[in-house]
Amino acid sequence: MPFMTCPTPHPEHPAAASVEGVTAQTSPRHRTGLSGRSPLGTLTGVRILATGSYAPEQVVRNEDLAELGYDADWIVQRTGILERRHAPPGQATSDVACEAAVRCLQAADVSPAEVDLILLATMTPDSPMPTTACLIQQRLGCVAPALEMNAACSGFMYALVIGAQFVKTGCSRRVLVIGVDLMSRSVNPVDKRTYPLFGDGGGAALLGPGDPDQGLLAYTLGSEGDHLGWLCQPAGGTREPLTPELLTAGRHLIHMEGRPVFKWAVRVLIDSSLDVLRHAQLSTQDMDWVVFHQANIRIIDAALNDLDFDRQRVIINLDRYGNTSAGSMPLALDELCQQGRIQRGDHVMLSGFGGGLSWGTAIVKW
Repeated sequence: MPFMTCPTPHPEHPAAASVEGVTAQTSPRHRTGLSGRSPLGTLTGVRILATGSYAPEQVVRNEDLAELGYDADWIVQRTGILERRHAPPGQATSDVACEAAVRCLQAADVSPAEVDLILLATMTPDSPMPTTACLIQQRLGCVAPALEMNAACSGFMYALVIGAQFVKTGCSRRVLVIGVDLMSRSVNPVDKRTYPLFGDGGGAALLGPGDPDQGLLAYTLGSEGDHLGWLCQPAGGTREPLTPELLTAGRHLIHMEGRPVFKWAVRVLIDSSLDVLRHAQLSTQDMDWVVFHQANIRIIDAALNDLDFDRQRVIINLDRYGNTSAGSMPLALDELCQQGRIQRGDHVMLSGFGGGLSWGTAIVKW
């Protein structure tokens, strides 16, 4: 049934304090930039062996949202999104993840039995327990341990760095990293701040040993819980268990304070990109490809105004998929690979940011 109210955090939820102060000054720690706050590291000798992706077949165009009161031109102007994919009833996160994983393994010519570790990044699991990662492991026919993590839209970057660490230390030779979300199940159809933005889909990347000069030349991960209420799902956990009343109010759905999230995202995208460039001793012009989280074209454009990247090298596919959260970056990265545009030795900038608030940025040498 339609939800007629937009969820906001419960007054006693820690998120509420942040929402009330959205017009307040940014945290003093944040104004000084990210350096010194977010650890910077290097993970070489690791490479991305292959990628794969999948998005549900149903295309939902902006015009299709007219019956809900949305104006197609307004959506494009505010977000850059023309259409997105929605999973049909009965299709779950594990279904999309398995399809992306199978395509990835086929591209690498690697069997499921050769996978040593599965890392799934998602905020829309099939169920709270068992983990969706274990469902994927069983369906793929792997014998590897499977771990699931939720870092919202930056989840794929967290999983990628963790996977690279397993390969770097020799604990694993084949790590399957998956980022998938079915965001259409978590947004309120009458909330114009969220519903037109999000879509369903995701992708996978297989990591393995590489040459000494390959891998993550620089990476950074960070979190800023000061503003967790800017982007959250207030109900559905142990603090605010679901009740019929909360479901009717839509409090289990995504709540976003658009303006402060926009300003924060632009800043963290700029600062973290500059941080990893300095750490790798590279310039923006050394980047062959740039893959940012596909949240909103206005966020990307605003960041690019301060970053001297060649805009022809910045990958954009949000116009066709919308924001698929943890799925957006592997989906865009796989499209780049499928088109044969990435070559050995290319420098690829990857940057994700989202709820938490959290972010992850890396420079990968292919």
